[in-house]
Amino acid sequence: MKNTKLKEFVILTFFTAIIILMAFTPFIGYIPLVFTKATTIHIPVIIGSIILGPKKGGFLGFVFGLTSFINNSFVSPTVTSFVFTPIYTLGNFDTNWLSLVICFVPRILVGVVPYYVYKFLHKKSETLSLLLAGVIGSLTNTLLVMNMIYFFFGESYAAAKEASFEGFYYAILTVIGTNGVPEAIVAAILVCAITKALKKADNSL
Repeated sequence: MKNTKLKEFVILTFFTAIIILMAFTPFIGYIPLVFTKATTIHIPVIIGSIILGPKKGGFLGFVFGLTSFINNSFVSPTVTSFVFTPIYTLGNFDTNWLSLVICFVPRILVGVVPYYVYKFLHKKSETLSLLLAGVIGSLTNTLLVMNMIYFFFGESYAAAKEASFEGFYYAILTVIGTNGVPEAIVAAILVCAITKALKKADNSL
């Protein structure tokens, strides 16, 4: 029991370190795009969720959210950082505590949802369950973040991007289609390959 807990702690620490390293290495964890930032940092969160379970996966998701909060508050804030932190704002764009909901809730769920997708399907097909866990975990982040931005800060976010609010949701859908879907496909492939390799290396996982 002690060895199992120690091993889980080591794995959790390892994934936490990867998330932090990716988050604060330019153009690795967060890749700036026109309307948002492409994300790769969710991949270790999804893998950690599958291997360690929803509680530790949720913790990794919290670390993901925390790195986003720190980046948007102090390290590399942009004109739209107000949707992820109530601390930083540029110009006349108002922010509030709902920015913390956007910053943390979707990311925590990225560490929870994939575990249950995998658990429900893995007895039928290991490969399919890992692929779907990767896709759904990735889309959990994209769909929740982009829709929360629209409903909580839509007008301000559109103004910050110098876009019309009337057509802003179409821009959101475009981001989901052109950014979120490729992210999900990449996540599915990497989650499946890496998780299988880790499980093969340690049959107790």
